[in-house]
Amino acid sequence: MYHTVVQGEYLSYIAAQYGFTNYLKIWNHPQNAALKALRKNAEVLHPGDKVFIPEREAGKEKAGTGQKHKFVLQATPLKLKLVIKDVNNRPVAGQPCTLTLDGNVFDLTTNDSGEIEKEIPNTTKKGRLVVKSDSAGINIDVPLLIGHIDPVEEKSGQVARLENLGYSTDDGNDDKLYKRAVEEFQRDNGLTVDGICGPVTQNKLKQVFGS
Repeated sequence: MYHTVVQGEYLSYIAAQYGFTNYLKIWNHPQNAALKALRKNAEVLHPGDKVFIPEREAGKEKAGTGQKHKFVLQATPLKLKLVIKDVNNRPVAGQPCTLTLDGNVFDLTTNDSGEIEKEIPNTTKKGRLVVKSDSAGINIDVPLLIGHIDPVEEKSGQVARLENLGYSTDDGNDDKLYKRAVEEFQRDNGLTVDGICGPVTQNKLKQVFGS
């Protein structure tokens, strides 16, 4: 059967809905070869993408009767990574912050690169990040929508990355503002400034944004 992706779904989440603990069982299926070649990242899909869901196969293990046996579930861990930077684009190191994911609260501290990392369940959809520091002049309180970033090949994915990186596009509704945002990003990253978000600019966007 095929599953049609809706906004906010990523493959680990989809796999969990169908009882798979390892999304690779789906991603590596031959009938998903075309989708894999198109999207490349299983966790960054686009609404309307169709994912083939194979039948689950029952596992078989030999075990003696009258004894206790321990079985280990083979699951693929999913991690959320965020980088905190100041207004001058410098990493905010050693900064306490609060990450809330589906109602669960975690107190974390950024590393030397301004990064926090948290292993999350593959059913996570929403979160919130709070980072406040009077000394560093930081006051961040933003909602997080897990799995809502579209592929960078799509304009919606380009707009979302540009907006999250601080380049205003009016959500892509203003063509002139979108072009100016692309030009500013290209200028800041040493690319040819033409206002066109082609393959080179897309790759740089993925690199800077992190996905």
